[in-house]
Amino acid sequence: MTSSEPGVLPEDPIRQLLRESHLLSADQVAPTVAARAADLGFLETVIYLADYEQVSLLPLPGSGVPPRQELSIEGTVAGLAYRRMELAHTDRPGSGHHLWLSLVDGAERLGVIELRVETATAAVEDEARILASLVAELIVVNDLYSDFFSRLRRRKVMTLAAEIQWDLLPPLTFATDRVVIAGALEPAYEIGGDTFDYAVTNDTADLLVLDSVGHGLASALLSSAAVGAYRHARRSQLDLPEISQAMNTVIAQQFGASQFATAAIVRLDLDTGQLRWVNAGHPAPLILRRGSLIHLPACLPARPLGLQSGKPLECETRLQPGDQVLLYTDGIVEARSPTGEFFGEERLADFILRAAAAGDPAPETIRRLMRHVLVHQADQLQDDASIVLLEWRTGRELHLLE
Repeated sequence: MTSSEPGVLPEDPIRQLLRESHLLSADQVAPTVAARAADLGFLETVIYLADYEQVSLLPLPGSGVPPRQELSIEGTVAGLAYRRMELAHTDRPGSGHHLWLSLVDGAERLGVIELRVETATAAVEDEARILASLVAELIVVNDLYSDFFSRLRRRKVMTLAAEIQWDLLPPLTFATDRVVIAGALEPAYEIGGDTFDYAVTNDTADLLVLDSVGHGLASALLSSAAVGAYRHARRSQLDLPEISQAMNTVIAQQFGASQFATAAIVRLDLDTGQLRWVNAGHPAPLILRRGSLIHLPACLPARPLGLQSGKPLECETRLQPGDQVLLYTDGIVEARSPTGEFFGEERLADFILRAAAAGDPAPETIRRLMRHVLVHQADQLQDDASIVLLEWRTGRELHLLE
């Protein structure tokens, strides 16, 4: 029986969208969502995805979807919804009222959805939030077996090395009620040797930030092998020094003597705040606490991965609730202005602290930081740059869901 038959109540549009999602192709997401949104009473519905650099919001096309232009993440209401992860409103002459909501999968920002309505009541806004949550899930699921969204998100030609690195990455943002992890890579379309990885299992957060020597395809292949070795060792429940040794062995055996990678291999106990790490020739973690940069006790770094000859030393400290931990590659702090001035640790720490004081969520802080690093270098990166921000028990975790 169908909902059009006499005596049969119409199917709830959200339930119908859920049912249709099982046989939905990526190119049909936008028109199908628009049709079900119309059944809910929304007059127009447009989905936008963020490009790889998180500079622009690009509309998803489809039959029955009103045409829209690319929107900037900076300086637009749509961008405000994306940046702050909050519902935003606009009124357009002759067009009516528009709701803008961030599309979030877990804590990962994908883009925004625009919904034109007659009146923005509390009930309408609640319905819009439910729809936005479902749309985010549809995008993530369909992205697994289609190139439709990946092609749309490209504003530039992407190198093969960058393609490999993006496919290797976990979501840029993850959050629970105790921890927030947010990361970024630049240059987005040409990244070669930098990457990061993480996993949160039970009461433990594992993180890796890695910088393989060189640039381009050879560097990306080394990074891929290193991350594979890291995941294998991590999932085998090895301790950090043993994880480092496993990664070192793979790189040493599979690549030439001149190929190596620096890395910070980190593990956080989410209950106690115990932070342990192995520093394989890499910048040490930075800890920000109550508006200040905390200098860690001296801990001898090991040689880079691929060049180690013995068991590396494990470093340790104890976080306090509200602490932020920064893991980054040297492309961040060694970024040079046209006059030769380094970006530096102090500027990095100050930027993160100011963003926290302003109430910026972690993913927005990292997005803006990468823009800031690019501006510092007059938009000419001399090296790959990657960073991961970890926040432990800051109390701001639930703000990602507003």
